[in-house]
Amino acid sequence: MRSMTGFGRSRAVIGGKEYLLEIKSVNSRYSEFNMKLPRSCTYLEERLKTLLKGVISRGKVDVWLSVTDVEDRSTSVTVNLPVVKNYLEEMRKCGEELSLPDDLQLSSIFRMTDAFTIVRTEADEEEIWQAVQTVANVALAEFAAMREKEGEKLKADLLEKVANIEVMVGEIEKLSPETSAAYRQRLTDKLNELLEGQQIDQQRVLTEAAIFAEKIAVDEETVRLRSHFKQFRDMAESAEPIGRKLDFLIQEFNRESNTIGSKAQDLRITKLVIDMKSEIEKIREQIQNVE
Repeated sequence: MRSMTGFGRSRAVIGGKEYLLEIKSVNSRYSEFNMKLPRSCTYLEERLKTLLKGVISRGKVDVWLSVTDVEDRSTSVTVNLPVVKNYLEEMRKCGEELSLPDDLQLSSIFRMTDAFTIVRTEADEEEIWQAVQTVANVALAEFAAMREKEGEKLKADLLEKVANIEVMVGEIEKLSPETSAAYRQRLTDKLNELLEGQQIDQQRVLTEAAIFAEKIAVDEETVRLRSHFKQFRDMAESAEPIGRKLDFLIQEFNRESNTIGSKAQDLRITKLVIDMKSEIEKIREQIQNVE
């Protein structure tokens, strides 16, 4: 069982660039990805999303990536020597003709137009992707570990609540026959009161009691609930995403408890049903955060 809440972060310097990637997620009914990438890396969005989907099946996921040049390997500068020499020759000629001192220095070159050529090297997209993939895998591992850790806490709490409901179901199973017996006794007492000592038709009493018992019987519901409890525990041990399945199963928990409540003719059973529904609602809220 994994939680939909998670966070992972990784930083690395690769090929003269610093890559920083963060992954954060919260619960959501669906799978949502929000990517914040540098403009120069927008072409990576689909590939990165595919990588994430291999680990994340559900949740609202925010991904943030920054790429910073640590060593500027994308730009190179060369001196255009023929142009520089030509400038210097012409400037010296000019100085001689005008009888000006020759004060040319190295710094003079920087004021010469076209003395330098700046070449920008296009980034290797595949090389960038390999670096991003490396950083993303580390962040994903941290992210998945946090989800699993949170999921273990959720699992323990959910199983405890299911066990509590199971205890309540056991109490209901004990009380249900008592309710039928109590009804039969009340019916006999009422007939004795009305007939004032006349002989009671025991067969009629048994028939009425049987009809009542059939109406309030919750055997089918409790059997189905126990089956649902087993399914819940089996799912909790699954390595697959189970959030949607649990959501459906908890609806069945609710359906059976509602049916028991509608049949209840005993205040003790009614109270147990209310307590059951309270636990079921807590479970329903918690599984909203299960992947």
